[in-house]
Amino acid sequence: MSHVSCGCEYGADLMKYVIVHAGGMADQPRQELGGRTPLQASSTPHLDRLAQSGELGRLVIPADGLLYGSGLSSTAILGYDPKKYYQGPGPLEAASLGVSVTEHDVAYRCTMVTVRPEGGKTGGEIKKLGHHVIMDDATAGLIETEEARELIEAINEQLGSETIQFYPGAGHRHLMVWVNGKSRAVCVDPKTVLGRSIADALPTGDGADILRKLMDAAHLILRDHPVNDERVAAGKKPANCVWLWGEGRAVMWPSLPEKYRIKGAVVATSDVQRGAGICAGLDAVDPDQLAAGDLRAKAAMALAECAKKDFVYVHAGLADEVVHSSDPNAKVRGIEAFDRDLVGPVIDGLAKQGPYRYLVICDHGDASQGPAFYVFGEGGGKGSAPAGRRFTESDAQAAETPARDATKFINKLFASG
Repeated sequence: MSHVSCGCEYGADLMKYVIVHAGGMADQPRQELGGRTPLQASSTPHLDRLAQSGELGRLVIPADGLLYGSGLSSTAILGYDPKKYYQGPGPLEAASLGVSVTEHDVAYRCTMVTVRPEGGKTGGEIKKLGHHVIMDDATAGLIETEEARELIEAINEQLGSETIQFYPGAGHRHLMVWVNGKSRAVCVDPKTVLGRSIADALPTGDGADILRKLMDAAHLILRDHPVNDERVAAGKKPANCVWLWGEGRAVMWPSLPEKYRIKGAVVATSDVQRGAGICAGLDAVDPDQLAAGDLRAKAAMALAECAKKDFVYVHAGLADEVVHSSDPNAKVRGIEAFDRDLVGPVIDGLAKQGPYRYLVICDHGDASQGPAFYVFGEGGGKGSAPAGRRFTESDAQAAETPARDATKFINKLFASG
């Protein structure tokens, strides 16, 4: 295969490549928005400009039989078959956090949640996780990182061992690694149990007994922790349970920079997407330089990396409070900010650096919730799109371009000519 860049010299005359991943912005029509999706209801002049000049279409992400959608799209769009390389979000989060995981270890998402007794109030006493326990909040009231870190450290201090270790992440998302652990337990995303009994959603299968014991023990630690006493006193939901799921063993990925003879970077605040970039061999921008909601800072960092490298993968998802909001207008505002503060500055900035090729993908945040779609093109392209075409689910569905395999699109992005 021939490639545009040799990876030896980098200058303004060489093609730059950018993938911008709009995580979780695709949606279904909403009654509150007059039967439109949030994207259709949003003002997105920069994305629409790309849709007018580029190739708009649908992406097929091979996900049959796979659980846990978070990370599937990133794995596929970077050119890796999820059936072989995606083992769940746990190993990707481990990569992002710099936690060493071997092929014999199992990494779990360790999500802080709020549970309550059935018929009882939040914070009511629970002796054991099981029947008559309700999943009250799958984010523990969007707990702040500083508070969550103190709770995870308390759990690790009392439950950590040579085989079990807990690692702090961000917000309600954390990590547990089971050294030489069993990977056949069946675990579920806590969001799927929201408002219902957790009894049928607790881990089952080989190794589930260990996981349940850890979750029970962690509940007892969290239930009486001063951080949760303060949260309840302040009218907040306590982080009184850790939910283990998203498990997987680490798998070695072939290097994307070596395959395409390019230098690349990943710009993301999400541990899963950042971890996917790291597994692919991309340099990862320090997340401390990227405030989660600061899209302009993310755009500036992406352009700075483009100036030094051939390829940048940029991921930007909606804020947790938007994702978990029941107000679709909050999603509209988030999409408009994404278009205004990230897409516009990145595309305009790339035009000043020289020739570039772009791929913008948009998904539901979970491959099981609906198809992803994309717009692809080169800087300065005029295109021949129908008048008024926009970067929306319906316009992508109506495009004449056949649905493309997401895992093979990377070859099109880097193709010569």
